[in-house]
Amino acid sequence: MTATTTEPNAAPKAASGRIVLGRNQYGKAECRLVKVTRDTARHQVEDLNVTSQLHGDFEAAHTEGDNAQVVATDTQKNTVYAFARDGVGSPEAFLLRLGKHFTENFEWVTGGRWAAEQYFWDRISDHDHAFLRNKSETRTAVLLIENGVRHIVAGMQDVTVLKSTGSEFHGYPRDRYTTLKETTDRILATDVTARWRYNPDATDIDFNGIYASARSIMLDAFAQTHSLALQQTLFQMGKQVLEAHPEIEEIKLSLPNNHHFLVDLEPFGLDNPNEVFFAADRPYGLIEATIEREREGDTAGEARIWENIPGFC
Repeated sequence: MTATTTEPNAAPKAASGRIVLGRNQYGKAECRLVKVTRDTARHQVEDLNVTSQLHGDFEAAHTEGDNAQVVATDTQKNTVYAFARDGVGSPEAFLLRLGKHFTENFEWVTGGRWAAEQYFWDRISDHDHAFLRNKSETRTAVLLIENGVRHIVAGMQDVTVLKSTGSEFHGYPRDRYTTLKETTDRILATDVTARWRYNPDATDIDFNGIYASARSIMLDAFAQTHSLALQQTLFQMGKQVLEAHPEIEEIKLSLPNNHHFLVDLEPFGLDNPNEVFFAADRPYGLIEATIEREREGDTAGEARIWENIPGFC
């Protein structure tokens, strides 16, 4: 039985009244995986959360309960752990191995979506096998295989940064509801979430190297940009990554503005020369944007891989 599919750029058709199966996927979500490499006395820890979802001819399973072509989600989970026995490497490379396995070993599997979060562990006092969980950042990767093309989005999230000066905010319109005071010296703090999409034609990508480079570039841009608005800082962070890495097509950033309000100490007979602040957790400003390479005559729109990566414009 042929699966019902929708072409990416197909014109909408009038409804016939018949109920049919639309786009679908299934798999095993959030397989928690810890791989300890112990080939020397100095151990290495790799900690991931992996999701596998398949695309293909699964119409009979939905409409008739026929599981003849359903690769069990438990099988997908077991494959994740079995592949880890040979090592993980970069999250992107690990997902590519999974995608290749499922699309090449099951002829009715035409593609899929594989995602991973990687968590970091720091050594305790440079100990060979004792670690401290680093909760300041999570590395992310998503692989979409569609029509034989591999699309990869990599990124990081929950990277909390702060500048104690070098940030201003003024010149904005005012109306009867505006109470915010303009400032030429404020704290700028945010939790960086960034996702970048690789060019599908790029080959021999050093995923670990580019991750480290993109991270360093964005943090340096945050630190070095004298910011007149968080939007300005965001643009510089994305622009500098694209300038350094031609294999990256676009980068999306989501930056909450973690407000720090100056506390009024006058009731206590004290001054406050920009030293004591109230750190508010909500509500917060949320600044999001896509920084991309301009493509003359390119009207195809964004890659479909972004459709199920939440939280980005």
